[in-house]
Formats: sequence, C-alpha cells, structure tokens
Amino acid sequence: MIRRLAPALGLVLLTVAGCSRAETPKAPEQAPSADQAWVELTDRGAEARLITATAVCPAATIDGKTIPMTPRAGPSADFPLTVCELLLPKAARQASVRGATLPIPVETPMRIVIFGDTGCRLKGDDIQNCDNPKDWPFAVVARLAASHHPDLVVHVGDYYYRESPCPAGRAGCAGSPWGDNWNSWNADFFQPAEPLLRAAPWIMVRGNHEDCSRGGPGWFMLLDGAAAPRACPAESAPMVIDVGGLAFYVLDSSGTEDRHAPPAAVSAFSAQLDALKTTPPTTPAWIVTHRPIWGMVPVANGGPLGPIELPINATEQAAAKGRDLKGVAMVVSGHIHHFASFSFAGERPPQLIVGTGGDVGEPGDTPKFLSDSVDLDGMSARRFGFDRYGFLVLEKAGDDWAGAFYDVRDTAIATCKLVGRALTCHAAK
Repeated sequence: MIRRLAPALGLVLLTVAGCSRAETPKAPEQAPSADQAWVELTDRGAEARLITATAVCPAATIDGKTIPMTPRAGPSADFPLTVCELLLPKAARQASVRGATLPIPVETPMRIVIFGDTGCRLKGDDIQNCDNPKDWPFAVVARLAASHHPDLVVHVGDYYYRESPCPAGRAGCAGSPWGDNWNSWNADFFQPAEPLLRAAPWIMVRGNHEDCSRGGPGWFMLLDGAAAPRACPAESAPMVIDVGGLAFYVLDSSGTEDRHAPPAAVSAFSAQLDALKTTPPTTPAWIVTHRPIWGMVPVANGGPLGPIELPINATEQAAAKGRDLKGVAMVVSGHIHHFASFSFAGERPPQLIVGTGGDVGEPGDTPKFLSDSVDLDGMSARRFGFDRYGFLVLEKAGDDWAGAFYDVRDTAIATCKLVGRALTCHAAK
C-alpha cells in the first residue's frame, strides 16, 4: 500500500485534483472476452484455475485424460463470470484447458521470481497514467520476468488499485474501470500478468489492498488459496506450502497496522504466526507476507543526508516478539514500494522487500543505492535498498539462493545471496 509519489528512473507522475464518483459513471461490468487460466500453489497442492464467461466449467486435459473442472464462484453483478478450479494430480506432466497450456509445477524450483504491489493507482488525487507503460510498467515487468523462465512466481500482495474514477480530462487514464469488480481486476492484474501467468505456477499473497474495505470480495473469489471463497469480513487462512524442500509460510498481514499495535490486530497476526507452531519447519522456510515485519518507510526527502524514514510494522513486531523464529530463513514482503534487504547477523531472519511491480511509492524514495546500518525493533540491521521498478530472480545454488534484481530495461542492477539466515545484497558490478 505504501505509495510512490516520486517515481524511479525519471518516470513522470502527475497528480491532479480528483473528482467525485458522481462525476464519472462506473463502467458497466463485462464478462471476460477470453478465458484466463493459471496454476496457483496452495497447501492442498497445485490448483488450476480458470475465469470464463460460460456458466458451466469446462474439462481440463491432464496427461491425455479429460477431468472436469468444478465451479469455485460466480457469477455476480460485479463479477459476471465463473471461476473454475481443479486440483492437479501430483504426477501430472501436461495439462491444458480450452486450448491453453497450463504450467506444471517442477519438483524442485531452481528459479523464483519475486515482486508485488503491481496495480495502477487511481484513488482520489493519487493518479497514475495507467495507459503509459513508462508510468505504470507492470505489463513490462511481467513480460520481462516471464522471459527469465521461472519455475515459480511469488506475488507478495496488492493487486487491486483502481479505487476511484479517472478524473475528467485526464488522458493518461481516460476510460479506466474502477471499483472492486471484474473490469478493474482484469485491467490491474490479469491482462498485464498474462505472459507470466502462462510461464509458471504462482504463490498468491493477500495485500492490504485486498482487505475487505477495498478489494476483499475480488480477492476471495479470484485468488485466495482456500478451496472455497470466504465472505468478507474474513482473513485468509495461513498456508504452509512445501515446494521441493522449501516451505513457504503464507500469512495474511492485510489487517496489521504499520505504526500502531492494536490488541485485536496483534492477536490476529499472532494466530497467523501460530502456523510455525502447529506445522513447525523441518526444512528451510520463508515467511511470505505482504506487510514486512521489519522495514523503513521514506516519508520525506532529507537532501544530502538521505531520506527521512520511519520503521514499520508495529503490529507484526508485537506478535513476533518472543517467538522462536530460528527455523525461518527469510521473511519476504512488499507493501513498501521499493527494494530493500535487512540482515540481522543471524539473530533474526532477514527481511526482503520487493514492492516494485508497478505502483507508485513515497516522496522520500530514491533510485540511489542505500547501503548502511539501521536500528529496527531494537536490533541493528545491515540495509541495502533503492527505488526502481522491476523484479527479483533468485536461483537455487546448493543449499543457498543467489540472484539479481532486474529493472524495466531487463538490466541486473543489484545482486543478492541468501546463505542460511544471512541475506547480502549490493549493487551489481
């Protein structure tokens, strides 16, 4: 959710006065003109999903056998479509539905793409030029990430951003849909993500833009990992997804607060963290949750002294205090719309932030590389960070992971290595 008002790489973002919902009528809902299909990893296994305008779910073809898909949800007034699902057999080698080939999970992913915070911001006076790929580059990011042939994609949350109409006379977003409905979700996520949805299975993480006051109904219908959609108000259930000996603890932090720790929010996130006790890690494990447990938000530009920053997340830090996190090798998040790594010399799991998929961020963000030590939640951390659009590619190197962050020119501008609980990132040489 943290917003980028000073875009990276010289990309221009204009902000103008917004208009009320009464001034711009909401576009009528339209069923998908073509089917959207993808494979999503859940704690039950790999699940094929299909969004279709037909009322009856089709059959998928798995290794030459025809297997019917089952309805997950729909249609409704805001989502005039049917969402179909099918749990893929573990031994599946080939799968397709309506002529679209589905990406089959590999036993041990060797290359993982990570990013999040991808939608185009339309909210009041905060306006992105959704029609300009220089101002909203998610389609570019998805296409380039697909060209790296990942085995797995991890989206760290915040898909839905078109909450208000485009202001009258604003050419950069004229005619954009808005509101929690199919047109907005299709424009914000499914259309631009299509090349990457075809390239590899995904792990989907709920962001605060998908909480029940914003895009919650769309999230539960379309992307939530549960077998059946929940009804708002609700949390996504924590999931433990084992992928080739790497355990992903997918936790819902959409309801946490960054600068406060309300008891109810602390209790709710504590219940999410309890997955580490009910299903303790027996292999290397990553916590994947939208809001970082530890992060720095650049709230103002400090000139030659660098950005003026505030630490977050108070809720999650309160919930994590005193917990045994020794089995967690890394926490992976988005929410802050830049790249950052924080390593705590093995005293706690390092924090990785990749909120770089397309949305705008904070005034104090800078494309310059920051490499220093900061204090977070009572502990010193070695920090590396910068503000650029792009995606992280991590490749398995024995028991470790190493890779690079690629910008919208597909240039590796930073490299990272995770060895045990030590995460080291620096500018590419």
